[in-house]
Amino acid sequence: MAEHEVPGRPRRPRLAVAPEAEQAPGFERAVTVAERLRSNVEVVVRGKQREITLVLCALACEGHVLFEDVPGTAKTVLARAIASSIEGAVPSRIQCTPDLQPADVTGSAIFDQRTREFEFRPGPVFANVVLVDEINRATQKTQSALLEAMAERQVTVDGVSRPLPEPFLLLATENPIEHEGTFLLPEAQLDRFFLRTALGYPTRDDEHRVLVDQRHGHPLRDLQPVVTVGEVQALQRAVEDVYVDPLIQRWIVDLVRATRELDILDLGASVRGSLALERAVRAWALVAGRDYVEPADVEALFLPVVGHRVLFTPAFAASARGDGLAAALAELRRCCLELASQPAPGQAGA
Repeated sequence: MAEHEVPGRPRRPRLAVAPEAEQAPGFERAVTVAERLRSNVEVVVRGKQREITLVLCALACEGHVLFEDVPGTAKTVLARAIASSIEGAVPSRIQCTPDLQPADVTGSAIFDQRTREFEFRPGPVFANVVLVDEINRATQKTQSALLEAMAERQVTVDGVSRPLPEPFLLLATENPIEHEGTFLLPEAQLDRFFLRTALGYPTRDDEHRVLVDQRHGHPLRDLQPVVTVGEVQALQRAVEDVYVDPLIQRWIVDLVRATRELDILDLGASVRGSLALERAVRAWALVAGRDYVEPADVEALFLPVVGHRVLFTPAFAASARGDGLAAALAELRRCCLELASQPAPGQAGA
């Protein structure tokens, strides 16, 4: 398949479409489920369609989301809205502080004097949608207690492994402004998050709509379920049916591998980054109603999926401090697109 030029950016693979002419009925139902979820959440989280779509992509891919955002931007509302939109789903919130212990998250065994036996009392992580607020205020020991839950969807206490409920979505937040009394997430734990994003402040019109919406109470109290747990699981299975052209798969690999060759990075993204990006673009296409991935999907999701999996050099981080993280990530994206567009060795004359 040939390539085509896009003005103002490096070459990327031509649009790839699925070989099947018609979408399967199961896929169409999955698209409907995603649309119902997004529309329902947008009733209470105004003007954040792209960010809501990113979270739904993580849910469809059984991944987890890190919000690097200031307080008061509807992160808790978003978590509760997703849980309220799924029939029977249970939301949970964990407020992280330096004295939070791992058992406060996972639960622990309590001695019952009536039965003279230890009874396991599950912690707040045993929920369908878990909001871990200000995760960087918890100590590394408590942060690591979440690793097993995020990676294996189970919790082991006293040598007994207990599965978490399905579906399971963890949304963690950290404040990018205040760093006093915080504990930076290690790179290994950052890599466990499927993607990173931020809700940010609403526009003037959207903030006015929020005032009107909450004049007589919060709209969350009237939010009704629109999908079942079974439909969410069908949505997760449908991600596998989205077609990705081999050229786009190779482009994804080249983009992620480019992070390992840049001078501005001390640490590039691992193979987990390639796997996450490939799966994320499948979900992004599905939510958009397509059963095939377009090159634009890769460009749209590259930073949310890969941006937190790299480590900038101290020199570049210092020089970019004045411009902010967004500018540094934009430079990372530009460099990776440029490097990935170069022909592989032995193909210069192709």
